[in-house]
Amino acid sequence: MNEAFKALSDPSRRKILHLLKKEDLTAGEIAGHFNMTKPSISHHLNLLRQANLVESEKKGQHIIYSLNTSVFEDVVTWFMDFLTKDEEGK
Repeated sequence: MNEAFKALSDPSRRKILHLLKKEDLTAGEIAGHFNMTKPSISHHLNLLRQANLVESEKKGQHIIYSLNTSVFEDVVTWFMDFLTKDEEGK
């Protein structure tokens, strides 16, 4: 869970997630939305994969990236639980 929050703390990684929310993309397609080097995009994608927020699948010569929605559900559940406990403690 900590890795997910760390990954979400970066605006570039949040933008990548927003792009992947719409459709699965290759690293090159993702890079087209940024003014940064492809190695920087790869670094962000690796951090998102390590946090299990993004999954990758090799198709031919390309790697396709997609959201791992189950981890988002875990984060939202944790956050809602956190808010509920806060309200109960008042």
